[in-house]
Amino acid sequence: MKSTHRVVVWLAGATLLLTLGFAASFWMVRQTGEGSVLRGGYATSLLVLLFVIAIVWLIYRESQQRLRNLIHLETQHLLEIQEALNTRLALTNITLRESEEKLSVTLNSIGDAVITTDAEGRVMRLNPVAEQLTGWLQTEAAGRPVSEVFNILNQETRRPSAIPVMETLALGTVKGLANHTLLVARNGKECVIADSCAPIRNHDGRIIGAVLVFRNVTEEYAAQQALRDRGVELESAKSVAEKANLAKSDFLSSMSHELRTPLNAILGFAQLLETGAPPPTPTQKRNIEQILKGGWYLLELVNEILDLALIEAGRVTLSGEPVSLLEVMLECRAMIEPMAQKRGIGMTFLRFDLPCHVKADRTRFKQVLINLLVNAIKYNRPGGTVTVECDPSPPDALRISVRDTGVGLSPEQMMQLFQPFNRIGMEASKEEGTGIGLMVTKRLIELMGGTIGVESEIGVGSVFWIELRLTAAPQLSTCKPGLGAPVQPGSSVSSPLHTLLYVEDNPANLELVEQLVARRPDLRLLSAADGSIGIEFARAYLPEVILMDINLPGISGVDAMQILRLDPTTSHIPIIAISANAMPRDIEKALDAGFFNYVTKPIKVGEFMDTLDAALKYTQAAAARAVHQEPAS
Repeated sequence: MKSTHRVVVWLAGATLLLTLGFAASFWMVRQTGEGSVLRGGYATSLLVLLFVIAIVWLIYRESQQRLRNLIHLETQHLLEIQEALNTRLALTNITLRESEEKLSVTLNSIGDAVITTDAEGRVMRLNPVAEQLTGWLQTEAAGRPVSEVFNILNQETRRPSAIPVMETLALGTVKGLANHTLLVARNGKECVIADSCAPIRNHDGRIIGAVLVFRNVTEEYAAQQALRDRGVELESAKSVAEKANLAKSDFLSSMSHELRTPLNAILGFAQLLETGAPPPTPTQKRNIEQILKGGWYLLELVNEILDLALIEAGRVTLSGEPVSLLEVMLECRAMIEPMAQKRGIGMTFLRFDLPCHVKADRTRFKQVLINLLVNAIKYNRPGGTVTVECDPSPPDALRISVRDTGVGLSPEQMMQLFQPFNRIGMEASKEEGTGIGLMVTKRLIELMGGTIGVESEIGVGSVFWIELRLTAAPQLSTCKPGLGAPVQPGSSVSSPLHTLLYVEDNPANLELVEQLVARRPDLRLLSAADGSIGIEFARAYLPEVILMDINLPGISGVDAMQILRLDPTTSHIPIIAISANAMPRDIEKALDAGFFNYVTKPIKVGEFMDTLDAALKYTQAAAARAVHQEPAS
C-alpha cells in the first residue's frame, strides 16, 4: 500500500514539472519572439527528456524495491515452512524411535518366540525367546533366509518340514504347523514346537513381510499325553467302578430275593396260623406273635439295609414333584394311629386350612414321616402324646415337626444320631430297632433338597423336624396307566366265581397263596410251575387275574407277561407280579414292562387281598365296557 502511494506522488510531481516546463517555454517564446522558438523547442525537449528519464528512474527504483520486498517476504515464508517441517520431522523421528522401542519391548516381553521377515523371506528381527530356541542372535540372523535360522523336522519321519513363511508371503494367508514338529537349534538341540505364520501388510494392503510366532510345547504335549493316559486310567477305573456298582446292585437284589423268599413262607404261614380256624391256643398265639415279631423285624432290617446301600451307591432315583402335604398327612395318620392307640399314645395333628405343596418324592416323603412318627410312638412314655406341627420357614420352605413326650436325649446322644447301627443306648430297651432308620431318613431328606434336625431336653421330650421347599400345586392330576382304582381294606367282591392263575415254581409260596385264596369263596385258583405252562393255561382258561412270579425256570415272568400282552385273547387280563425282588428299580422296571401291579414277598395278607380286589374290579369294569360297546359295533 505504501509503495503504491509513493508511485502516485512521484507521478504527480513529474506531471507538475512537465506542466511548468511547457509554461516556461511558452513564456520564453512570447518574450524573445519567434526567433527564439528554436531555442525554446530545444529547451522543451530537454525538459521532456529529463522528465522521461526521471519517470523511468523512479519506476525502476520502485520496482526494485518491490522486488526486494517480495523476495524478503517469500524468504520468510519459506523459512517458516522449513522450520515447521523440521519440527514435524523431529516429532516423527521421536515417534518412530518410541515405536521402535515399544516394538522392541513388546517383542522382548512376549513369552512366545517371534521372527519377522521381509517380503523375500529374509530375517529382519528375532526376539530373545526366538534367539534362545533357534540358537541365533539378532545380529547374526538379520538378512539371512529364514530357512537357515528356522530349521524344522517332522518328529515321526525326521524329514524336513515346509516352513510356512513362503506360503504366507505368496498367498497372504495365515498358516500353522502340523502336529509333532521339531525345531532343531543351531547347536543341534531339539524341541517340539507349535507355531503360526501371518502376513505383514502396509497401509495399502501390500504384503511387505511375515511374522512367525512359535513356542516350545515339549512339556505341554507331555502333560497332555499324561492327561490322556490318566483319562484312560480314569475311564477304566470308572468302568470298573460301574461294574462293581452293578455287581453290588445285583448282589443286593439277589440277597433281597434270597432273604425275602424264606421270610415269605415264615410270615405268610404265621399270619395264616394267627387268623386260622380253629383259633390258636394262648400259648400258640404267643408263639405266633414272637414269630411274626421276629419276621417283621428281620424284614424291616433287610429293607433298611437295602435302602442304605442304594443311597450310598447313589442309585436312588427320586422325583421332584408337588406333593400335597394335607394328603400325605392324612395317609400317614391313618397308618400310624392304630399303633399309637394300641400303645396308649395320643396323636395330635395341628390343623392348617390353606392348601400347601412341597417339592418331594411322594413315596419317600411318606417313608420319612412314617419313620419319624413311629420313633415318636415307640420311644414315648406311657400315656404320652405325639404332636405334628407345620410352620413356614422363610423364605420359601416349610418346617414339619414331630414332637414327643419321651425321656429326651442328652447332648452326647444327639451327637450320635444319624449314625448307622447306633441306637444311642436303646439296645437294652424292649423296643426293637435297627439303628438305620434315622440315617436313611436323613439321606432321603437331603436327596430331596431338604434338611433335618432335632431338639431335645432330658425328661421333656424331643422334636424331630424336616424342612422342604414349598412349590405350586400341580395343574393336572393324572393316574398311572394300568393301575386300577384303590379298594377299601376289607372289601369283598360279591360276584360269581372268579378264576385266578398263579405261575410259581416254589411249592411253599404256592401253598401260601392257595390257603389265602381258599378263604375267599368267590375265588378259585389254578397254578402253573413255569412260564410256558402258565402261558398255555392263560390261553386255555382265560383267568380274570394272573399272579406271576418273576424268577421262573425257563422263560422269566417278565417274558411270559409280554407274550400274554401281545396275544389278543389274553392282552386284557391284569397280571400282578409277585416277587422277592423288592429293589425299587426292580419294581419300576416291572411296572414299566406292563405289569398291572407288584406285590413283594413276604406277602402281607391285607395288602395282597387289596391288590387282588383292585385287579378283579378292573377286569369287571373292562368287561362291562366291552358289553356296552358291542351293539355299536
